[in-house]
Amino acid sequence: MIYKRALMAAAGTSALLLAACGTTQTTSGSGYSSSESARIAELQAQLLSAQSQNASLSSQVSSYQSSSSTSGDSIAIAAGYPPNALPGQCFSRILIPELTETIAEQVIDLPVSTELRIIAAEYEFQQEQILVKEATTRYHVIPATYETITEQVLVQPEMTISKVIAAVYEEYEEQVLVRPAFTTWKPGAGLIGDGGYRRGNDGRLYGPDGSLVQTIIQPTGEILCKVEVPPKYKTVSRKRLVSAEHTQETLVQAKYETITKQVIAVPPRVEEEVVAAEYTTIRVRREISPARTDTITIPATYKTIEKIRIVSGGNLEWREVICDTNSTPELISEVQTALSSRGYSTGRVDGVFGMSTLRAMEKFQHDNGLIVGQLTMETMDALSVAH
Repeated sequence: MIYKRALMAAAGTSALLLAACGTTQTTSGSGYSSSESARIAELQAQLLSAQSQNASLSSQVSSYQSSSSTSGDSIAIAAGYPPNALPGQCFSRILIPELTETIAEQVIDLPVSTELRIIAAEYEFQQEQILVKEATTRYHVIPATYETITEQVLVQPEMTISKVIAAVYEEYEEQVLVRPAFTTWKPGAGLIGDGGYRRGNDGRLYGPDGSLVQTIIQPTGEILCKVEVPPKYKTVSRKRLVSAEHTQETLVQAKYETITKQVIAVPPRVEEEVVAAEYTTIRVRREISPARTDTITIPATYKTIEKIRIVSGGNLEWREVICDTNSTPELISEVQTALSSRGYSTGRVDGVFGMSTLRAMEKFQHDNGLIVGQLTMETMDALSVAH
């Protein structure tokens, strides 16, 4: 029985955040605003965190079950559950806001520092002779002298020129046999033309004198002669080589030309001349004492700043809350009525803890300095709703 109570306490952790989000209207496509969707996502994240913590606490409870002498309450307390919880109560782990105070504190604005001060060097003027131009050697070039001479130079050497003589052709005519002689048959004629016979319009044959031929044998006028057809020739033009292509060489004599040119009679030479150095007197500044540095200490400066110090809060505490386990539609309706009567509209008073009710409750909690996000007993008392 002790273990059962401890496990029931562990299971109650998941119900803590369901008090705010388990009965919230989260139907997809219901037209929530972006702020409402963000709030739903935040509550779901808190639920996942509580479930993770619940798994850890359940693991701790299991470890305590190995000792049969440990009581159920001591197991729940050791696992971090609310102490002295009664059946029907629901709790939520709440982050208690930090209470701070502002204090004034004097701090160093600029720390102690040192400054190096440079003392300039001291100088005096003196006369000094300096070299302006070093001694140099000047060179004089004596140009060469020339004379004119005449000589023959080869302009074109002797050479042999080869010339190609093209081939020579001539044209001539030649009889070419196109068709050889042959014999054939051809129609012939009588000694007197076709014999004077003709066929009249009536189809009968008439003689040369116009009389009707009555004999049984009548000439047909068909005469064939076998003749010899002479051969046929054609005259064509042809070319033949008279002289072949050959090379003819010609000897070209060398050519010379008489020219006049200048040659060096006396070569050029260089004469040296030494140029003395040049000096001048100038007024120069010389250092008497070198530059030095002095170290100067600059004291620190202070300023007053304000610091925020945490007085209390900033920790997690178990607070009793109304959740889906210990709530009824009648109780939620009373909360909705109390919020609406104080100017925090929850929409319809329907006993359903929806997004409009959650938003109105959080606004009321924020305006009255209460813990925001859970329907705590402090909020129920502030609303004067019995619980």
